[in-house]
Amino acid sequence: MVAPGTTLREGIDNIVHARTGGLIIVGEVDDLSFLFSGGIKLEIDYSPALLYQVAKMDGAIVLNANATKIAMVNVQLMPDPTILSVETGTRHRTAERVSKQTDALVIAISQRREVVSLYVDGGKYILEEIPVVLAKANQALATLDKYRTRLDQVATRLTALEFEGGATLHDVLTVLQRSELVTRMAVEIERYIVELGTEGRLIEMQLEETMVGTAADKAALVHDYLAENSDEEFAGALDQIGRLPHHDLLDFGRLAELLGYDRKLNTLDYPVSPRGFRILGRIPRLPKLVVAQIVTDFGGLDELLAATDAELETVDGVGEIRAKDIREGLRRLQEINLVDRYLQT
Repeated sequence: MVAPGTTLREGIDNIVHARTGGLIIVGEVDDLSFLFSGGIKLEIDYSPALLYQVAKMDGAIVLNANATKIAMVNVQLMPDPTILSVETGTRHRTAERVSKQTDALVIAISQRREVVSLYVDGGKYILEEIPVVLAKANQALATLDKYRTRLDQVATRLTALEFEGGATLHDVLTVLQRSELVTRMAVEIERYIVELGTEGRLIEMQLEETMVGTAADKAALVHDYLAENSDEEFAGALDQIGRLPHHDLLDFGRLAELLGYDRKLNTLDYPVSPRGFRILGRIPRLPKLVVAQIVTDFGGLDELLAATDAELETVDGVGEIRAKDIREGLRRLQEINLVDRYLQT
């Protein structure tokens, strides 16, 4: 609501530049009316210019829930004085108490320091200037790019080992760890994009380009190497991986445990074999249902690679043409993987 490009942000910027200060509360007016004392009822359409004009008065400004109308101005807010507040200024102390007492968005604009503070559910966030947020977003993008490059390297190595039948649990966990690190960095950048509003369009385009295929690959990796592959185990493992604290994410023993293995295993030596979800998912025009059926019928990638065209054709949803496409797709993936490994070295 307060991102650059919105009319509310324009009005806030006008108040900051004029150095008048202000207290703005955004929410359902009827639900908040018990806090009001005095004030002038307006009920007029919102505009940035009008917000700037009414901010010259001393009291708070009340906007409706979607900030399309200025409901009241010059209002004195009377929150519960027993609510704990760590703020020192009158305006900011009132804003914090109102946000703790209601579900409204409260915006406190400091007159002297030109700082905009947002209060929601008792939490406080300082609205930073666009160049500062852009710099942080670009720095995060550079970090994400390095993470993605490293993820591609370890994923290419795992693919080669899968085709050769030499994958270990350590290789799998390395890719899983890197996938989750990339995902978490992307979430961090998405927060910057929200804060940047219209100014974050280019950052968003770069993020989308960098993240292509990451989520699907991570899901397929978990499907491939879960000790017990069921929908419940799969959903639970993905959820738990996403909730892991950062220090646990760096612990391969903990990651192995989430996939259903004993955390005391020597991951460097423990051989594992993929079911084939990840490799088959890279073959064009192959539906997920067909992929699942192939995995169910053959049981693993090694068995699939050893299968004849006739055996592939017997799988529900495959047939003669699709069997040839699968065989050709697997051959091309092996060739592409060899080229990728050569370029990386």
